[in-house]
Amino acid sequence: MNCLATNFKTELIVAKRAGKLSNLESTLTSDHADSLSGIGHTRWATHGGPTDENAHPHISSDGKVAVIHNGIIENYLELKAELEKRGHKFSSQTDTESVAHLLSDEFNLSKDLADAMRKVCKRLRGSFTLLAISSDSPEVIVGARRNSPLVVGLGKGENFLASDVSAFIAHTKSALELGQDQVVQVSPESVLVTDLDGKQVSAKPFEITWDAKAAERGGYTHFMLKEIFEQPKAISETLLGRFSDDSKVICSELASLNLDIDRILILACGTAYHAGLIGKYAI
Repeated sequence: MNCLATNFKTELIVAKRAGKLSNLESTLTSDHADSLSGIGHTRWATHGGPTDENAHPHISSDGKVAVIHNGIIENYLELKAELEKRGHKFSSQTDTESVAHLLSDEFNLSKDLADAMRKVCKRLRGSFTLLAISSDSPEVIVGARRNSPLVVGLGKGENFLASDVSAFIAHTKSALELGQDQVVQVSPESVLVTDLDGKQVSAKPFEITWDAKAAERGGYTHFMLKEIFEQPKAISETLLGRFSDDSKVICSELASLNLDIDRILILACGTAYHAGLIGKYAI
């Protein structure tokens, strides 16, 4: 699923489409290009089907806050129930929409998007990288992370937020990496990093020494080496939000299928054969 939300003067303009990126490109207008800030996202559907309604960004009830999210919000059902009691209407099946409504409520109280993000993050359980914009702060993007990567690209008269440096390496090679449970507020001229209590954090920038092609490989000599060393990360990210308090694996998507399984077939291509053998051993 693909999405884009931009801040055009004092109005959020949203475009999102399930399927290929070309589906999204065909919906874009000149207003997107003339906007002061924007957030975009490409992701697999983790809650609900791959539909336009479930695609990010998710918008608050008042239409003033847009949110995109990598990861899983484990306690979204209890948050959703609370928000529905307050009168919020949900238009998707996702965990992320709860964050948009929570952010909106907090932002309406404090009129500070970064402060609202800090308060919301304290209520969330799970893993996430969050980015948010508000029509009331057209030049500001706020981000936060927990158990999921977020990097800031430091430009001249422009700044960037992404999960990987390859997203902005064509524009700047100066960056800083957000720490665990930190919140960042960026505008064209400034970057401010704090912890969840609002205390300013001194983040040390670093220079990216790779070119754009090498950045796609994460700095490794070739993709094979990258895949080998990213195996622990891939496993841990796959399992995030999949364990109950008593260490049982949660596969909620399978529960609704009511399957009677007596045989599992693992199909693999190339070196994925070895991963299939590990899966066979684990089963």
